[in-house]
Amino acid sequence: MANHVVPHLANDLGVEKIKIGVKEFKCMGARSPYDHPHVFLDMGGDTQILCPYCSTLYIYDPYLTENKSEPQGCIVTELDELV
Repeated sequence: MANHVVPHLANDLGVEKIKIGVKEFKCMGARSPYDHPHVFLDMGGDTQILCPYCSTLYIYDPYLTENKSEPQGCIVTELDELV
């Protein structure tokens, strides 16, 4: 059982690339109601991964923390999910 929370990411801006500070996460496309199936992605030893549903390219940036993204606002919080 995982001992950490797996962040969800959303590409509401429709950008081609998102830099993130984690290598394991779930892509949801855009926030509900425009989301796609929430797919778990794991970069493993790589530094980038392409979502098979929305084609967003996620790039690992070791200088970002797990709750930051470039562009900003792509990390989905519990509050976002309640709206």
